[in-house]
Amino acid sequence: MKKEENSGKIFDAQILKRIYGFLGPYKLRFWGLVAMIMLMACIVPLNPLLIRHTIDNEIAQGDYTGLSLMLLAMLGVLLVQGLLQFVNTYMAGWLGQTVIRDIRIALYNKILNLRLKFFDDTPIGRLVTRTVSDVETLNDVFSEGLASIAGDILQLVLITGVMFYTDWRLTLICLLTVPFMVVSTYVFKEYIKKSFGEVRLAVASLNSFVQEHITGMNIVQIFNAEKTEYEKFVNINKQHRDANIRSIWAYSVYFPVADVILATGTGLIVWFGSKQILQHDMTLGTLTAFIMFMNLFFRPIRFLADRFNTLQMGIVSTERIIKLLDSDDYVTNQGTFKADNLRGDVTFKNVWFAYNDEEYVLKNISFDVKQGETIALVGATGAGKSSTINLLSRFYEINKGEIFIDGRNLHDYELNSLRSKIGVVLQDVFLFSDTIEKNISLGDPTITREKIIEAAKLVGAHDFIERLPEGYDYNVMERGATLSVGQRQLISFVRALVHDPKVIVLDEATSSVDTETEEMIQNAIAKLMKGRTAIVIAHRLSTIQHAHKILVLDKGEIKEQGTHEELLEKEGWYASLHQMQYKEQI
Repeated sequence: MKKEENSGKIFDAQILKRIYGFLGPYKLRFWGLVAMIMLMACIVPLNPLLIRHTIDNEIAQGDYTGLSLMLLAMLGVLLVQGLLQFVNTYMAGWLGQTVIRDIRIALYNKILNLRLKFFDDTPIGRLVTRTVSDVETLNDVFSEGLASIAGDILQLVLITGVMFYTDWRLTLICLLTVPFMVVSTYVFKEYIKKSFGEVRLAVASLNSFVQEHITGMNIVQIFNAEKTEYEKFVNINKQHRDANIRSIWAYSVYFPVADVILATGTGLIVWFGSKQILQHDMTLGTLTAFIMFMNLFFRPIRFLADRFNTLQMGIVSTERIIKLLDSDDYVTNQGTFKADNLRGDVTFKNVWFAYNDEEYVLKNISFDVKQGETIALVGATGAGKSSTINLLSRFYEINKGEIFIDGRNLHDYELNSLRSKIGVVLQDVFLFSDTIEKNISLGDPTITREKIIEAAKLVGAHDFIERLPEGYDYNVMERGATLSVGQRQLISFVRALVHDPKVIVLDEATSSVDTETEEMIQNAIAKLMKGRTAIVIAHRLSTIQHAHKILVLDKGEIKEQGTHEELLEKEGWYASLHQMQYKEQI
């Protein structure tokens, strides 16, 4: 996987602005959370001050009534503090989860509208990491990052002020240990930032590897590559473990060091304070309060390192998320013309297309298909057949030339309206882990069970579907694993026809089925192509002999075109292909 990590500057104004922008309608709740944290920071110094007053007055004077009142006051402060902590924890968690829900929806919506070229260049595991792990990191930013950092800083300022007000000498002794704490915290922050970056890369690599190899498990097993792939996984998993252990090591070193620094500061305060008490220059309550202040003072310093790392990793994740959200690698949908009354006349005029700049896979392609006609594309693998039909549905954009449907430029049509009138049956059928009915309707509420059954009967799929345990409610599992190749192909054919397309595209639609199933599909095609335009790609020339026109493609160029009989008479490219297949069949 390509390395994508960067330093993630904490105070990158643009990124922080985008993070704040994610709050959307929840900004009022966010500022309420900030106010809650600020209020908690103001309450924190109260208990040490109350304890100081109690020791120096009520306890020293034996005032049991006053002592009872002070204990009640301390209990009240603790209750308020606990209530605020509960509200703060709940509000922060609610805000984080709600925001990341919205971000995930926005990301998935973006992914749905990206052009196919984006998925050709981007590993699926990386997209999974973006929509799951990276977004989850943002939850920590909202629940433990921005607002908590503000509260910790305020708490530091308030406690420092109260400490100076209480006794400036003890405060200066306390501050003597601060440089050591700051240095150790900075070293920890830098180390943990690096290790977190390694963890993120390891997670992304792990996601990509697992997703890719589970999807291709049949290839792994066919070629007896289990041991090799197992060793690769062990190595990647080891990298993931080592990256996490490095971050664990940093925590295991930092917190004991921080405790030692705190204990040293506390010891110095006790040593100096005890001398002052013996000299009657300080009260026991002041010393006791300062011991508590020490813990309250160093606690936010220790947490700030973690919070800054959380914010930093959130910024790195945000940069990735923003890069995906701001990607312009999507099909522009500027057309407004509805394809409701589409006839199905298709024209390619001098079309050039390249997946990569200047490496053209289609060169000056021109042809016409009239309504109700069938055109077939034949040629060797890599000739450009599938590329041609991909352009019709605007899965990819052409580099030069024009494509017309019913005499209107393809870009003039509203994209969803256009695609709703083009049915596609691919060689590699993809079925979702859902019922057969849902795989056919794809959630379209206008497609009823009756309409699905009618289309299935026309195709010849109804009988085998009815024989399944739950019929049309049968769950085909992931990628249709519980069905045969022929059954999946029939379902995909029903899926295309049930949407009542005006143009039907068959990309090697019968190449993976047996002769009986192929005959079944061909019979269905003969019934259903009437009034529809059909563009067929086939290796088996016997399936397209009755096409109105056959185009022979080679290296992205049209070498020949005509009917089956006309092309045989030319004794050229098509005749050679036909002769080769005839020999194979013999």
